[in-house]
Amino acid sequence: MSAIASRRSSITLSMMLSWGVVALVALGLVTTTFTPDISPLDAPALAACLGLLGILGVRFGLGLAHHRIGDIALGVVTTLACGFLLRATADHAGAATTGFFFLLLAAWGAAWLFIERLAAWKLKGAGAKALNLAIPVLFGIWVLVVWELVTVGLGVPKVLLPAPSDIWTRLIGSVPILWADFRQTFLKAVIVGYVLGCGSGFLAAIAVDRVPFLRRGLMPIGNLVSALPIVGVAPIMVMWFGFDWPSKAAVVIIMTFFPMLVNTVAGLAASDAMQRDLMRTYASSYGQTLTKLRLPMAMPFIFNALKINSTLALIGAIVAEFFGTPIVGMGFRISTEVGRMNVDMVWAEIAVAALAGSLFYGAVALLERAVTFWHPSIRG
Repeated sequence: MSAIASRRSSITLSMMLSWGVVALVALGLVTTTFTPDISPLDAPALAACLGLLGILGVRFGLGLAHHRIGDIALGVVTTLACGFLLRATADHAGAATTGFFFLLLAAWGAAWLFIERLAAWKLKGAGAKALNLAIPVLFGIWVLVVWELVTVGLGVPKVLLPAPSDIWTRLIGSVPILWADFRQTFLKAVIVGYVLGCGSGFLAAIAVDRVPFLRRGLMPIGNLVSALPIVGVAPIMVMWFGFDWPSKAAVVIIMTFFPMLVNTVAGLAASDAMQRDLMRTYASSYGQTLTKLRLPMAMPFIFNALKINSTLALIGAIVAEFFGTPIVGMGFRISTEVGRMNVDMVWAEIAVAALAGSLFYGAVALLERAVTFWHPSIRG
């Protein structure tokens, strides 16, 4: 029953989106798209309008509303429609008016319908993995397209929000600077601080588990340290360790220590009493019980901390660079370029940081799948 209800809900959503696209395209055709008085009939957006109307008619007229051929055709036409809208917007930057937003909303509805239909596909094996990767990638690309259309169409000043095309141009033209900043912040401060912080947190958790009084003494202190504001700790670390990357690594160590400590302690307590009693009946020592039972059971908790720290480490290093650094680094570049009103360079640094953080998180997640393959969440 739940599967039937879900399918009916999907059909209803598809119909609503389709009729919404038709209505928005019709409104775009009868209103002004760009000023002064440029209608879709005189702009490349006309092809987008007719294409969307045509493909929706074909899908629903020929019974392909929930067929993969119709889904693929919808995706192709939606892509062409977005391309025509991008071209028309570039030709009339800052001249968007009512009709433009109708067409933009129509394209948004068509893209939503296409991604919703892709998510309904039932594939297996490599096809399922490729589909799971394609859906977020397509959604991310569509967000960038909307960003480009809105900023260019409305003529948003670059100092407020540059278009993705401007950010890409600056990124390509500043590769040596961005690489030097990435190497200083990520390859030095983040990696070193991440390894030392997670490693020390893990060892402290083993000590807390082994020595009972440390649970009452060390855990509250760790909680206190984790609550320290980074804007207060970073200047102190700069005074202690200098302006170069070691002071930023120290901030990362402080930020990553406590999440690893808490998660590892919780993971070591995950095994139940019957499992521990069984190990004792085998005359297992503490070390054998730890390595054969308790650490494997704690691995999901440990990797949870590693994934959390993969993003905290990058944030901590970048923020710490605001309080003293050599003339290189992501945080230094962001603070400097904001003062110069070079916002496109700031966004280029943000893009590099976001990509690096996402890849770092993904690498930890892949390692987790390899190590905890036995866990139900991975098997599922």
